[in-house]
Amino acid sequence: MTRDFIHINDFVILVEEANSTKTELDSCYFDEPVIAVAFYGSGNVDLAVKYGQNQKKFKYTKGLALSFYGNEKVEFEHTISPNRSLKCIVVATKLSNLEQLPNQEGELFSDLLKELVNPKDHYVEGPSFFMTPEMDNIVDAFFSNGYSGKTKMMFFRSQITALLSHFFGQLALKQQEASKPNHREQLNKARDILLEDLENPPSLSELSSAIGFNTTRLKKEFKAIFGVPVFKYLQNERLTSAHKLISEQEATVQEAAWQVGYDSLSSFSNAFAKKFGYRPSQIK
Repeated sequence: MTRDFIHINDFVILVEEANSTKTELDSCYFDEPVIAVAFYGSGNVDLAVKYGQNQKKFKYTKGLALSFYGNEKVEFEHTISPNRSLKCIVVATKLSNLEQLPNQEGELFSDLLKELVNPKDHYVEGPSFFMTPEMDNIVDAFFSNGYSGKTKMMFFRSQITALLSHFFGQLALKQQEASKPNHREQLNKARDILLEDLENPPSLSELSSAIGFNTTRLKKEFKAIFGVPVFKYLQNERLTSAHKLISEQEATVQEAAWQVGYDSLSSFSNAFAKKFGYRPSQIK
């Protein structure tokens, strides 16, 4: 397990990664009340939030951005297993520090996370959503960069502002759209269908039919919810899955390309380099 703590103004950022050859529990606490946002990477670890007699479980954390208020009586328990590793970034600030945050960040918390600023329990869950590809790329970079020491810390600091900007930007858009009719359940189903078989995904017409949309409506509403067109989303998931296979030495570059649906190794390598900034053959 590795943990990096970064202090930026009145924020504390925890970058945590853990893998295990057996099922293990990893618990953490805050020593005083905080407002925080947790960003989960590709490990897809299980999370249980325990406070008093209450418990909230999250079974699908991959790509999740979760905002919350928590005090010292809350336990955050991750279940780590061979197939579910922990890759998480937590950006936290003390509740008492909100007014001191620079660049109107305190106002953003107060305006967009009102239920967390005035909590009514030991744990209060705020807005959560699955991250856009841009946010995914930032989180992936935290766990795939090759920097060390002071350079690594500098890199982390440079990415946190961008990640928070995307988070609050998406939050503002979602609150603006809250009064509009949406079909989030059907669109989540479309996303899940895509993720079930990365190698042989359905066509756009097949996917539309599966959720009861026409193709025009699917393309429009999928992009509105997830930030990118349907098959751009699929491509990002394919490449993220391939990165995991190669970096964990579960497949060669060629095998990873095949497993996520690429017939052409050069096409795979070019798309990979465009997303991650380096070619799959450079992973060590």
